[in-house]
Amino acid sequence: MSNTPSNMLALGTKAPDFKLPNPSKNNELQSLESLKGKKGTLVVFMCNHCPFVLHIIDKLEELYEDYKSQGIEFIAINSNDVDRYPADSPEMMVDFVDERNIQFPYLYDESQDVAKAFEAACTPDFYFFDENLSLIYRGQMDDSRPGNQKEITGEDLIIAFENLLAGAEQEDFQKPSLGCNIKWK
Repeated sequence: MSNTPSNMLALGTKAPDFKLPNPSKNNELQSLESLKGKKGTLVVFMCNHCPFVLHIIDKLEELYEDYKSQGIEFIAINSNDVDRYPADSPEMMVDFVDERNIQFPYLYDESQDVAKAFEAACTPDFYFFDENLSLIYRGQMDDSRPGNQKEITGEDLIIAFENLLAGAEQEDFQKPSLGCNIKWK
Protein backbone atom coordinates (compact mmCIF):
# COMPACT_ATOMS: atom_id res chain seq x y z
CA MET A 1 0.00 0.00 0.00
CA SER A 2 1.48 3.31 -1.09
CA ASN A 3 0.96 6.66 0.62
CA THR A 4 0.98 9.02 -2.35
CA PRO A 5 -0.47 12.50 -1.73
CA SER A 6 -2.45 14.68 -4.16
CA ASN A 7 -0.54 17.17 -6.27
CA MET A 8 -3.02 19.88 -5.21
CA LEU A 9 -3.88 21.45 -8.57
CA ALA A 10 -4.17 25.24 -8.29
CA LEU A 11 -7.55 26.51 -7.11
CA GLY A 12 -9.39 28.37 -9.87
CA THR A 13 -8.09 25.97 -12.54
CA LYS A 14 -10.71 25.27 -15.21
CA ALA A 15 -11.68 21.58 -15.35
CA PRO A 16 -9.84 19.85 -18.18
CA ASP A 17 -12.41 18.71 -20.73
CA PHE A 18 -12.74 15.01 -21.48
CA LYS A 19 -14.83 12.42 -23.25
CA LEU A 20 -14.31 8.88 -21.97
CA PRO A 21 -16.01 5.49 -22.30
CA ASN A 22 -18.28 4.24 -19.53
CA PRO A 23 -17.82 0.46 -19.36
CA SER A 24 -21.11 0.08 -17.46
CA LYS A 25 -22.95 1.74 -20.35
CA ASN A 26 -21.53 -0.41 -23.19
CA ASN A 27 -18.53 1.94 -23.43
CA GLU A 28 -20.75 4.88 -24.36
CA LEU A 29 -18.56 7.99 -24.59
CA GLN A 30 -19.50 10.44 -21.88
CA SER A 31 -18.15 13.98 -21.58
CA LEU A 32 -17.56 16.33 -18.71
CA GLU A 33 -19.97 18.76 -20.36
CA SER A 34 -22.79 16.21 -20.52
CA LEU A 35 -22.26 14.87 -16.99
CA LYS A 36 -21.47 18.03 -15.01
CA GLY A 37 -23.74 19.06 -12.17
CA LYS A 38 -25.97 22.12 -12.23
CA LYS A 39 -24.25 23.58 -9.15
CA GLY A 40 -21.02 21.58 -8.82
CA THR A 41 -19.07 18.59 -10.08
CA LEU A 42 -16.84 16.26 -8.11
CA VAL A 43 -14.29 14.39 -10.22
CA VAL A 44 -12.62 11.52 -8.38
CA PHE A 45 -9.78 9.41 -9.70
CA MET A 46 -10.18 5.91 -8.32
CA CYS A 47 -9.81 2.25 -9.21
CA ASN A 48 -11.24 -1.11 -8.23
CA HIS A 49 -8.41 -2.64 -6.22
CA CYS A 50 -6.97 0.23 -4.14
CA PRO A 51 -7.42 -0.29 -0.38
CA PHE A 52 -7.85 3.48 0.09
CA VAL A 53 -10.73 3.50 -2.42
CA LEU A 54 -12.29 0.35 -0.96
CA HIS A 55 -12.09 2.03 2.46
CA ILE A 56 -14.23 5.03 1.40
CA ILE A 57 -16.35 3.84 -1.53
CA ASP A 58 -19.54 3.18 0.46
CA LYS A 59 -19.38 6.65 2.05
CA LEU A 60 -18.68 8.20 -1.36
CA GLU A 61 -21.83 6.57 -2.76
CA GLU A 62 -23.77 7.77 0.31
CA LEU A 63 -22.55 11.34 -0.28
CA TYR A 64 -23.65 11.08 -3.90
CA GLU A 65 -27.12 10.03 -2.80
CA ASP A 66 -27.21 12.99 -0.38
CA TYR A 67 -26.04 15.66 -2.84
CA LYS A 68 -27.12 14.68 -6.37
CA SER A 69 -30.60 16.15 -5.83
CA GLN A 70 -28.94 19.41 -4.80
CA GLY A 71 -27.21 19.80 -8.15
CA ILE A 72 -23.85 18.20 -7.37
CA GLU A 73 -22.76 15.47 -9.76
CA PHE A 74 -19.96 12.94 -9.17
CA ILE A 75 -17.79 11.52 -11.96
CA ALA A 76 -15.27 8.75 -11.20
CA ILE A 77 -12.35 8.02 -13.52
CA ASN A 78 -10.05 4.99 -13.58
CA SER A 79 -6.70 5.80 -15.21
CA ASN A 80 -4.67 2.79 -14.06
CA ASP A 81 -2.56 0.67 -16.38
CA VAL A 82 -4.79 -2.39 -16.73
CA ASP A 83 -2.09 -4.47 -18.41
CA ARG A 84 -0.14 -4.47 -15.15
CA TYR A 85 -3.25 -4.25 -12.93
CA PRO A 86 -5.96 -6.39 -14.56
CA ALA A 87 -8.22 -6.00 -11.50
CA ASP A 88 -8.85 -2.45 -12.81
CA SER A 89 -9.88 -3.53 -16.32
CA PRO A 90 -13.06 -2.13 -17.87
CA GLU A 91 -14.76 -5.52 -17.41
CA MET A 92 -13.86 -5.48 -13.73
CA MET A 93 -15.08 -1.88 -13.48
CA VAL A 94 -18.54 -3.10 -14.55
CA ASP A 95 -18.45 -5.77 -11.82
CA PHE A 96 -17.25 -3.19 -9.26
CA VAL A 97 -20.13 -0.83 -10.11
CA ASP A 98 -22.66 -3.67 -9.87
CA GLU A 99 -21.26 -5.13 -6.62
CA ARG A 100 -21.03 -1.73 -4.91
CA ASN A 101 -24.27 -0.38 -6.41
CA ILE A 102 -22.46 2.73 -7.60
CA GLN A 103 -24.88 5.21 -9.16
CA PHE A 104 -22.45 7.85 -10.45
CA PRO A 105 -20.60 7.42 -13.77
CA TYR A 106 -17.31 5.49 -13.60
CA LEU A 107 -15.26 6.18 -16.73
CA TYR A 108 -12.12 4.58 -18.16
CA ASP A 109 -9.10 6.72 -19.11
CA GLU A 110 -7.05 4.19 -21.08
CA SER A 111 -4.60 6.75 -22.49
CA GLN A 112 -4.10 8.32 -19.03
CA ASP A 113 -4.31 11.73 -20.71
CA VAL A 114 -7.17 12.87 -18.48
CA ALA A 115 -5.29 11.95 -15.29
CA LYS A 116 -2.29 13.87 -16.59
CA ALA A 117 -4.43 16.90 -17.45
CA PHE A 118 -5.78 16.93 -13.88
CA GLU A 119 -2.30 16.27 -12.45
CA ALA A 120 -3.89 13.36 -10.57
CA ALA A 121 -1.45 11.41 -8.43
CA CYS A 122 -3.35 8.94 -6.27
CA THR A 123 -6.50 6.93 -5.77
CA PRO A 124 -8.69 8.40 -4.52
CA ASP A 125 -7.90 11.93 -5.72
CA PHE A 126 -10.76 14.46 -5.46
CA TYR A 127 -11.41 17.63 -7.51
CA PHE A 128 -14.52 19.72 -6.85
CA PHE A 129 -15.60 22.32 -9.41
CA ASP A 130 -18.29 24.99 -9.24
CA GLU A 131 -21.04 25.51 -11.82
CA ASN A 132 -18.51 27.21 -14.12
CA LEU A 133 -16.13 24.23 -13.83
CA SER A 134 -13.64 26.30 -11.84
CA LEU A 135 -11.73 24.31 -9.18
CA ILE A 136 -12.84 25.27 -5.67
CA TYR A 137 -11.67 22.25 -3.67
CA ARG A 138 -9.07 19.53 -4.10
CA GLY A 139 -7.81 17.18 -1.48
CA GLN A 140 -9.05 14.53 0.88
CA MET A 141 -12.52 13.23 1.61
CA ASP A 142 -11.77 13.16 5.36
CA ASP A 143 -9.02 12.10 7.80
CA SER A 144 -9.89 8.38 7.71
CA ARG A 145 -7.39 5.99 6.13
CA PRO A 146 -7.24 2.19 6.14
CA GLY A 147 -6.02 1.11 9.57
CA ASN A 148 -6.00 4.51 11.32
CA GLN A 149 -9.24 3.81 13.22
CA LYS A 150 -10.72 7.23 12.32
CA GLU A 151 -14.39 7.26 11.35
CA ILE A 152 -15.23 7.69 7.66
CA THR A 153 -17.31 10.88 7.69
CA GLY A 154 -16.71 12.59 4.34
CA GLU A 155 -16.27 15.78 6.39
CA ASP A 156 -13.89 17.65 4.09
CA LEU A 157 -16.06 17.04 1.01
CA ILE A 158 -19.24 17.85 2.93
CA ILE A 159 -17.77 21.20 4.02
CA ALA A 160 -16.84 21.99 0.40
CA PHE A 161 -20.31 20.97 -0.85
CA GLU A 162 -22.13 22.93 1.84
CA ASN A 163 -19.98 26.03 1.30
CA LEU A 164 -20.78 25.93 -2.42
CA LEU A 165 -24.50 25.45 -1.82
CA ALA A 166 -24.55 28.30 0.73
CA GLY A 167 -22.56 30.64 -1.51
CA ALA A 168 -19.82 30.78 1.15
CA GLU A 169 -16.06 30.92 0.68
CA GLN A 170 -14.21 27.62 0.67
CA GLU A 171 -11.79 26.70 3.45
CA ASP A 172 -8.33 28.21 2.93
CA PHE A 173 -6.54 25.12 4.18
CA GLN A 174 -7.27 21.98 2.17
CA LYS A 175 -5.50 18.73 3.06
CA PRO A 176 -4.18 16.56 0.22
CA SER A 177 -5.79 13.22 -0.39
CA LEU A 178 -3.61 10.22 0.29
CA GLY A 179 -3.76 6.86 -1.43
CA CYS A 180 -2.14 4.44 -3.82
CA ASN A 181 -0.27 6.03 -6.69
CA ILE A 182 -1.92 5.98 -10.10
CA LYS A 183 -0.45 3.02 -11.96
CA TRP A 184 1.23 4.74 -14.88
CA LYS A 185 2.15 2.94 -18.08
